Amino acid sequence: MPFEVLTIGRVGVDVYPLQTGVGLAEVTSFGRYLGGSPTNVAVAAARYGHSAAVITKTGRDPFGDFVRSALAGYKVDARFVGVSDVAPTPVTFCEIFPPDDFPLYFYRLPKAPDLDISAGELDLDAVRDAAIFWFTGTGLSEEPSRSATLAALAHRAEAGTTVFDLDWRPMFWADGPDRARSYYAEALRHTTVAVGNLDECEVATGEREPYAAAKALLAAGVQLAVVKQGPRGVLAMDRDGAVAEVPPVPVDVVNGLGAGDAFGGALCHGLLAGWDTRRTVAFANAAGAIVAGRLACSDAMPTQTEVEEKLRQASPATEAPLDGKA
Repeated sequence: MPFEVLTIGRVGVDVYPLQTGVGLAEVTSFGRYLGGSPTNVAVAAARYGHSAAVITKTGRDPFGDFVRSALAGYKVDARFVGVSDVAPTPVTFCEIFPPDDFPLYFYRLPKAPDLDISAGELDLDAVRDAAIFWFTGTGLSEEPSRSATLAALAHRAEAGTTVFDLDWRPMFWADGPDRARSYYAEALRHTTVAVGNLDECEVATGEREPYAAAKALLAAGVQLAVVKQGPRGVLAMDRDGAVAEVPPVPVDVVNGLGAGDAFGGALCHGLLAGWDTRRTVAFANAAGAIVAGRLACSDAMPTQTEVEEKLRQASPATEAPLDGKA
């Protein structure tokens, strides 16, 4: 059976401090978690009961074994998780300074295995048949992953929903944002839903003002543009001109790093359920808030019951979108 959600791209092991408010030089204990944005999105989708898989690669090492066993534990299919000899499985450290400072330290040199995916290794039938195919900007940053991602998009063509997580990580792009924009533009031609924060939208379109960025994404070919505005909430705009603005959900932030991935998995859930844009974005926004209030990313992904309860606890302005009306 085709997967409901199939993602491609980054995977690794997140090593997060169990102490907050201090730098890594002072931290004495850590937790180990499955990481990588597309991987976390697949985990989040599986938490809602969807069949999910991720296309990626690990190193040939014990952390690679951990990735596979963790995916199995989250009920994410690991059949497309290959092995590369270019480098060990990536490890990512962070520092936690709530509410809004979470420095990340990526250990992905000289090249991460998940950037060693080639077009000839792809199961293109699985890519075409998936209800939702989710890819990221990081996958476009280096060869052969760039060509593999673009080949997958070209083969998928008009099939299903294709979501582009703009995912701008400047440390992965040696040529800077101008070079990235050309590859983003090519990918956007095959995209039905684009999701990004203001920095990411600016890289993709040259526009930073939320409405202008959304319109630029629509002009680039997408059917739905979702612009995350941090403390100002989320703006969504579709090709028919419908606009949904959802305010932020109050949360005591513990670690904001997994909120975007939780948003992504919940967005997939709403799209698969056939909800209107406002309801989908409100649900995704609440899911992101839940994970921002927890330490881990993959382990923290909520269930639908938890998200609905969060929405009930939220303000009337946030709760209103669940009536299903645009």
